[in-house]
Amino acid sequence: MRNFNRIFAVIIVVILILFAVSNIMAIKLCRQENGRGYRVEIHRLIKNIEDNGYEDLDLSDCLYVKDVVKKSGDDFYKSESDYYIWEKDGQLYRFEYENISDSITKKVLTVINGVLVIVLLIVVLIYIYIRHKILMPFEKLTDVPYQLSKGNLTVPLKESKNKFFGKFIWGVDLLRENIQQQKERELELQKNRKMLLLSLSHDIKTPLSAIKLYSKALSKNLYNDTKKQIEIAENINSKADEIERYVTQIITASREEILAFDMNIDEFYLSDLVSKVDNYYTEKLELNKIKFIKEGYNDCLIYGDIDRSVEVLQNIIENAIKYGDGDFIRLSFSEEDGCILISVCNSGCTLKNEELPHIFDSFWRGENSTGQKGNGLGLYICRSLMNKMNGDIFAHIEDGNITVTGVFAKV
Repeated sequence: MRNFNRIFAVIIVVILILFAVSNIMAIKLCRQENGRGYRVEIHRLIKNIEDNGYEDLDLSDCLYVKDVVKKSGDDFYKSESDYYIWEKDGQLYRFEYENISDSITKKVLTVINGVLVIVLLIVVLIYIYIRHKILMPFEKLTDVPYQLSKGNLTVPLKESKNKFFGKFIWGVDLLRENIQQQKERELELQKNRKMLLLSLSHDIKTPLSAIKLYSKALSKNLYNDTKKQIEIAENINSKADEIERYVTQIITASREEILAFDMNIDEFYLSDLVSKVDNYYTEKLELNKIKFIKEGYNDCLIYGDIDRSVEVLQNIIENAIKYGDGDFIRLSFSEEDGCILISVCNSGCTLKNEELPHIFDSFWRGENSTGQKGNGLGLYICRSLMNKMNGDIFAHIEDGNITVTGVFAKV
């Protein structure tokens, strides 16, 4: 947008320069023509008077000189047109002429300036049209691919009737929904795999215990043929230890993070974070008839990833919309021990107190989630992101309202 504004400014400057140059050249040329025309005719007429006399003077072929008057009274010097006085043998002659070059100059300047004004208006109208119909709608979309690449799929695109980008916006939003569905399917597969690994690890432990008991019995020479028995027992025990190592690896793998997050840790202002959240949810909550209460705050620098911080607040607010009663959502701020606490409170909490400690666990969903879409990972992702930014997140229920608070490190 800035580059386009610079280009437009350059075009305006060029047009203004053309205004000045064209006017100066037109005036200069017309003045040169004006200085020659009527003077040439007057000198020619003077020559005729000297040669043939005043009575035989012919003005039919004169363009500038309109009349030649011989002095005969006191009103000789009174004339409404421009004139030139010439004396011959004590007799004065008045050559009246019309400076038509002035009118020509005005006409030329009017045409030139009119054309340039029309060009300027056309350029301005084109600029306004391109800015409002193409650039501004496109600027709203510039951040969408970046957010999709970061895995932020919670913010839908608003529909638009723009003939240039309407179909494009619809296609990008459809792509976002498809990516979100694929992500949900992937998370479901991850969940099933995790449950399978945990189940297998538990089932394998039972035969392992039996194998180890048999191996110990053999190693204690409870069977005949001692040498063979000991060899078998040692082999069984070795295999059991190997299987046990595999089981340990399976359990370890099942406990590892199933989601990877790219972080860009830096410093950013609290106001930037709030504005990114406020720009979208003010309109969305207004359409949903939910009061969006935003308390005041003191701007400061925060340490973390601003995009991930936006994702955290979006997940919390989306949960507030989904599980609240639609009365209000309040965004409040406080400061404690060098940290900024950003709290999202919503009315109509239906979560049980005994379920509260589990809301940040992976794949966990409370009883109030019945009939609601989800995979139980929203708040788990929030906790993972906050931990990676050296922050924290917690929740509490009070007076039928639930408040989820993100703790951000202050610079």
